[in-house]
Amino acid sequence: MILQDILYKVNIRSVAGSTGVAVQSLQADSRKVTPGACFIAINGTVTNGHEYINTAIQNGAVAIVCEVLPAHMPASVTWIQVQNSAEAAACMAHNFYHSPSLQVKLVGVTGTNGKTTVATLLWKLFSALGFKCGLISTVQNQSGSTIIPATHTTPDAINLSALLRQMADDNCRYVFMECSSHAIHQHRIAGLKFEGALFTNISHDHLDYHKTFEEYIRVKKSWFDSLPSTAFAISNADDKRGAVMLQNTAAKKMYYSLKTMADFKGKILDNSLTGLHMMVNDQEVYFRLIGAFNAYNLLAVYGAAVMLGQDKQDVLQALSNIDGAEGRFDYTVSRNEKVIGIIDYAHTPDALLNVLATIKNLKQGNEHVITVVGCGGDRDKTKRPVMAEVACEYSDRVIFTSDNPRSEDALQILKDMEAGVNVVARKKYISIADRKEAIKTAVSLAQQQDIVLVAGKGHEKYQEIKGVKYAFDDKQVLNEMFDLLEK
Repeated sequence: MILQDILYKVNIRSVAGSTGVAVQSLQADSRKVTPGACFIAINGTVTNGHEYINTAIQNGAVAIVCEVLPAHMPASVTWIQVQNSAEAAACMAHNFYHSPSLQVKLVGVTGTNGKTTVATLLWKLFSALGFKCGLISTVQNQSGSTIIPATHTTPDAINLSALLRQMADDNCRYVFMECSSHAIHQHRIAGLKFEGALFTNISHDHLDYHKTFEEYIRVKKSWFDSLPSTAFAISNADDKRGAVMLQNTAAKKMYYSLKTMADFKGKILDNSLTGLHMMVNDQEVYFRLIGAFNAYNLLAVYGAAVMLGQDKQDVLQALSNIDGAEGRFDYTVSRNEKVIGIIDYAHTPDALLNVLATIKNLKQGNEHVITVVGCGGDRDKTKRPVMAEVACEYSDRVIFTSDNPRSEDALQILKDMEAGVNVVARKKYISIADRKEAIKTAVSLAQQQDIVLVAGKGHEKYQEIKGVKYAFDDKQVLNEMFDLLEK
């Protein structure tokens, strides 16, 4: 593709060299540059791509896109100076891959909790309704029946457009995508055409990145502010920032709620381990999913499906037969002792509170709740004592353990968590850094029909320690411990 065509709508400050050069690929990683590539130097959170311009040229780059021009600019290369390299990368990728978001109906989901479940439910729903769909989520990316492993909640801008191109070429009619605050802030979704956008909720998270809660909210809201009048925007009326998210959007505004009047109104009639019995607007429905938080997720999905023109009855019928996403209130039961094990991705105080409150409501009698929970390293430290406090308040026994310590000392993370436990609750918890041992201990403490919650990692199949990802699957380990319990 010719460079000048790839630069359509890019905010260019200066050009040196020919824009008529042919470009074979776009790369933001100098190590992946091959002859004929255009290298985009992005100033990221960890590395600055401008430091690798020479490497990109040595590897065969024919064009360089950057914010700051270097002192030495070989004439054999075309130089494009832009206002923002990350934003340029998104726009260029969309052009390079022939505007794939114009060829599918793209729906995005943002919020602190529920993104994966809502996106996955939408994919399952529309697949059940007979459509070929794409899914871009934390758990996995999927084009029709083809599974593509996911490495980020939202891929980088270049890989995202490549993924959308693959889905469009696979004749996917709809694509449902999680839109993380990082992706919005880093312009990874810039230039994409969204058919619709959903807001689930917002609570304290990612303050290691955004620094303040106000900035976190502003970033989420900026995506809704950018939507065109042709799109729809659906928000949670029961979240105190639900209306704020949509106040400046040009999109058609719609709301869902369990507590107040809304376009998509729900009422929980019964909530048990067998599922949810609800009223959705004027229709009585049974769902397989469990918990009030899933009632909200189901309403968001129902609202999006209606806005996408689907028949209400067909939508509710299909939704009533659908299970949730892997690692989201994912439960298993030991054979003889009937101990209930629940795996959940809850890694924020609000998410953990939602899961534990749901478990409390599902208890039939005097079952004890034993919670295994940790906090990730190199992430927002302020939520560590709060997570510990929530776990102790809503559980009978708690085991603090490592999550993904990453570069941090797991023992120090545990100390940060322990600081949130008051004097009364100190007898409730113990700390065991080894996650497998922590799960084993929780199961050994459980009596018949008790509930063991393993929180924080959900679908993840690894544990990251000092830069190495070790194989680790919470559900597999829990089931192994259940087998030992039965012997």
